[in-house]
Amino acid sequence: MTTPTRPPLPLFAAVLVAAVAGPVLDAGFPDRGIWPLAFVGVALILVALIGRSAGGALLTGFIAGLSFYLIHVSWTALYLGPVPWVALSFLESIFFAGGALLLTLAFRWVPQVWPTPLGRIGLLPVTIAGLWTAREALVSTWPYGGFAWGRVALSQSESPFAPLVAWVGISGLSFLVVWLVIFIIQVLLEPEFAVPSIRLLAPAAAAALLLALPAWPVIERATSTIAAVQGNGKAGYFDEREPGDILAAQTSATLPLVGTPVDMIVWPENGSDLDPLAVPQAASILDYLATQTGAPLLIGTIQERDGRYFNTSLLWESGEGATDFYDKKHPVPFGEYVPDRDIWEPFAPDLIGMIDREYTPGTRDNVFDVNGVIVGLSICFDIVDDALTREAVDQGAQVIIAQTNNADFGRTDENQQQLAIARLRAIESSRSVVNVSTVGTSQIIGPDGATLTGIPAYTPGYMVQDVPLVAGKTPAMLIGGQVEALVSFFGLGSLAAALLLRPKRQEKLPLSDIGSRKSPSLTGAGALAAAGRR
Repeated sequence: MTTPTRPPLPLFAAVLVAAVAGPVLDAGFPDRGIWPLAFVGVALILVALIGRSAGGALLTGFIAGLSFYLIHVSWTALYLGPVPWVALSFLESIFFAGGALLLTLAFRWVPQVWPTPLGRIGLLPVTIAGLWTAREALVSTWPYGGFAWGRVALSQSESPFAPLVAWVGISGLSFLVVWLVIFIIQVLLEPEFAVPSIRLLAPAAAAALLLALPAWPVIERATSTIAAVQGNGKAGYFDEREPGDILAAQTSATLPLVGTPVDMIVWPENGSDLDPLAVPQAASILDYLATQTGAPLLIGTIQERDGRYFNTSLLWESGEGATDFYDKKHPVPFGEYVPDRDIWEPFAPDLIGMIDREYTPGTRDNVFDVNGVIVGLSICFDIVDDALTREAVDQGAQVIIAQTNNADFGRTDENQQQLAIARLRAIESSRSVVNVSTVGTSQIIGPDGATLTGIPAYTPGYMVQDVPLVAGKTPAMLIGGQVEALVSFFGLGSLAAALLLRPKRQEKLPLSDIGSRKSPSLTGAGALAAAGRR
C-alpha cells in the first residue's frame, strides 16, 4: 500500500513559512514593486503545502492568505477602520485556504497516478498552476461580483513577463507565473536530474521560452490629442466640503487648457459633485468649458434617476449638453451598495449605516463615440473586470478611459496597485489607457505599457498627449476568457482524474500532520523531504 508523502517541513515550520510568504508576495506588487519577489512568495507557499494533511493544508493556506491580504489591502482601513479590512482579508483567506487544500491534494495524487518524470515535471506543474488560476477566477467573480485584487499577474505590470498578457490575458499570465515557479521546484527535486547543470538549465530554458515570445505589435491607425485633468479637490468620503467644491477644483485645473487644441477633455470619477442634468449651474459651467476649449468633456458624476442612484460618466458637448452616458456596471459591494443589508448590518451597524446610497448597476454599453474616436470606458474598480475591457474592444474601442477617485485611500498603495492594473490593461488590449484620478497619481499609458505622461499625486494639473489610436485585437481580447476557463478546468479535471485513478487501497489524506509516514519513493516532494532530513 502506498503511504502518504512525508512533508518536508513540520507543520509549525510550514505555518511560519506561510506567514513570511504573504509579505514577500505583497512586496512583488506596487508600491514596493519588486516583481521577482512575487515568484519567491508563490514558491514559499507551494513548498509549505507539499505533503500536508487536510487540516495542515487548510491552516497553512489560511495563514498564507491572511498574511498577504492584511498587508495588500490595508488601505481599506484608512478611513473606515479595521472592521472592513479584517473582514475582507479573512474572507479572501478562506478562499485561499480552500485553494491550498486542492494544491496539496494535487501534490499528493498526481505523482502517484502518473509516477514518471513526465507526470511530475510535465503534468503536475500544469495542474498546480491551473488550480491556482481557478481559485483566482472564482474570487474575482463571487460572491457579490468578487474581488479581483491580488491576482499574481498584477504584480508583473513592469516586469519582462508583462508583454505575455497580450497573448493570454491576466488570468493566463497568473497561470504562467505559477507554472514557472512549480516547474522550477519540481526540476530541482527530480531525482532523474542528478546532474546539477540540468537542474539549472531546465528552469533557465523555461523562463527564456516565456520571455522569447515577442510583444504584440501595436497597429497604430491615427492619433487623438487627449487632455486629462486632475483637480485635486476634496473628493474623499469624509472630506469637509461644500456642494460644488469638487466641480470648482476640476474647473480651475481645466481653464489653463483654453487655447490648447485638444480632441477631448477627460475628468475623473466624481469629477463633478453636482449632477449637471439636475443642477443648471453645473450645466452652465460645463457648457462654458466645452465652448472655450472647443472640446467635448467626459465627466464623472452621480445621478439619480427614478429613485435610483448611478455612478455615471457623461459625454458633454458644447451647445448640446449630455449626448451619451455610461453607468458603472459593477458598483463595489459594501462601498457603493450593501448586498443583503439585513444580514450584514447587525455585525457593524455604524459602518453599514454610513452607506446610505445604493448604487444601481448600469446596463448600457461602455463606449462613447467622441467625434469619430471610439472610447472605451472604465469607472474606478471596473478596471479589474477582464470582461469589461474585452467588451469595450469588441465594440471598437480605440483607447481606454479609466476614470477613478482614489481620495478615500490617501497616499496608500491602492493608487499604485490600480495604476498597475491599468498598465496591464493597456498591454493586454494594445490600447492606450488614460488613467485619471481626482487626486492622483494620474497617467496616460501607451499601448505597450509605457508611461507617456503623468501628474503626481495630490497635485492639481492636466496632461495633454497625442494618444495612439489602435485597431485590431490581441489574442487576449479574442480568447482571454477561454484561456482562463481552459487552464482552470484542466487543473480541476487533472485533480479529479487523479482522485478516480488512485490505487484502490490508497490511504486517504490524513486530517492531521501528526503521524504521517515516510514515502518509500524519493520522487518529487519525497526527494525534498529526504533532502530536509539529511
